[in-house]
Amino acid sequence: MENLLNIFNTRAKQAAVIVLVVGLGAITSAWGFEIIGGFKPCALCLTQRWAYYTAVPLAVILVALIISGKITDGLLRTGVAVLALVFLAGGILGAYHAGVEWGFWPGPSSCTGGSGITGGLPDLSQKVVQCDEVQIRILGLSFAGWNVIVSGFCVLVGLRGVIARKGF
Repeated sequence: MENLLNIFNTRAKQAAVIVLVVGLGAITSAWGFEIIGGFKPCALCLTQRWAYYTAVPLAVILVALIISGKITDGLLRTGVAVLALVFLAGGILGAYHAGVEWGFWPGPSSCTGGSGITGGLPDLSQKVVQCDEVQIRILGLSFAGWNVIVSGFCVLVGLRGVIARKGF
């Protein structure tokens, strides 16, 4: 165990692990709410998931390279910076979506209440989830709002990993 702790002795290495665990936990929770809980994602929800689909595999690669000892400090910092940027983009999209849900600004016409049939005839066999309708709020936040929190945390962890040199 001590040997494993010595491997993750810098903030950049720790950031890669933290972002991996948090990102994997968040996307797994989203799938759980969808598959087990029956909550269906809207188009913006699915788009927000791309940050996780990009960052989690990248973080897995970074952690594997850290464990193998085959990564330079510069490459590690670059990878962690990319993780932070990916989550920044995901967080911005989440904030946009949360704003649509709160009615601060209009959402895309293709997935909000006033969309009409401009995108062709709807598939009536599928439940349509509108981007401006919140299915559930947990502690006052929708899934989009929680994505902003998780993404912001990952951005801060990533930036700290890139800037700071010492571990723990």
